[in-house]
Amino acid sequence: MTLPATVRFDLPEPDAFTQPYWDAAADGVLLVRRCGACGRAHHYPREFCPHCWSEDGTWERASGNAELYTWSVVHRNDLPPFGTRTPYIAAVVDLAEGPRMMTEIVATEGDDLRVGMPLTVAFREVEGFSVPVFRSRS
Repeated sequence: MTLPATVRFDLPEPDAFTQPYWDAAADGVLLVRRCGACGRAHHYPREFCPHCWSEDGTWERASGNAELYTWSVVHRNDLPPFGTRTPYIAAVVDLAEGPRMMTEIVATEGDDLRVGMPLTVAFREVEGFSVPVFRSRS
């Protein structure tokens, strides 16, 4: 199956709930949700707490600090536009606030990565969106 050239798999689809997240990202700020019932932070943004199912959540500015949990260097991806970006580093990071987040590591070579490596958030501009990615803190 061949996909139309206009299909993009790297762009968010903001809605009324997630718009504050994308607005903050445009200003270079990473947000997480904090549950008012159990007190735990979570990411990706959703209207309920994945830990206790409460709907009593608020937006919170994240520090932007994280540690590398795991990663993979992607050498082939057939979904547009990822094929033009290979190789790239897909990763999971532990945010300082607690949640794990899927992301991409930029400005760092795969051979330099280590579990627990300190990272900081950066933002990639993609067709009018600022998408959070991470880079080495050192």
